[in-house]
Amino acid sequence: MNQADVQAALGFDDATGARLAAYVALLVKWQARINLVAPASLPDVWSRHVLDSGQLSRHMEGLAGPVLDLGSGAGFPGLVLAILGRSDITLVEADRRKVAFLQEAARVTDTKVTIECCRIEALRPIRAGIVTARALASVSELLHYARPFVDKSTVYLFLKGERTDAELTTAQEHWNMRIDKAPSLSDSRGVVLRLEGVTDV
Repeated sequence: MNQADVQAALGFDDATGARLAAYVALLVKWQARINLVAPASLPDVWSRHVLDSGQLSRHMEGLAGPVLDLGSGAGFPGLVLAILGRSDITLVEADRRKVAFLQEAARVTDTKVTIECCRIEALRPIRAGIVTARALASVSELLHYARPFVDKSTVYLFLKGERTDAELTTAQEHWNMRIDKAPSLSDSRGVVLRLEGVTDV
């Protein structure tokens, strides 16, 4: 998939497309110095990373924030969602080199986003209406990380793969939750996992 394909799938305008293209160009440039994404995924960056992250925007429609993006890495999904127009996102990333990239990417793309350089456990007290994560940890671990920042109304949107059902089985030993799974636009094996009403068992 190229930029035009992703633009058609997500429905963003040309101005947003130019900002996403600037982000991708910066990612490729920095990838030569620090490992931001798996090298094998770089040739298919628009599908593997931009579309995969950006598809969450449609699942966020009508949901109140703020959005807490755990383990943002190179900005997936949080910075992509911010470029697409979500203005209430906090990115949490402990790797200072990746934080430097996120700061530069936000500047280059003129994107409003809050970036916290710390481990999730050290994050300042905030309350999240939505929690997002991609390729960070199992469902149970993600719920544990998010626990200090959520309440019963928080919606969790996780990009997950083939192990989703096994992860949910483990998570349900510790958490009650309402589960919804939607097919991924970027990977036939992937899902967008939406969890609501999460409480301790």
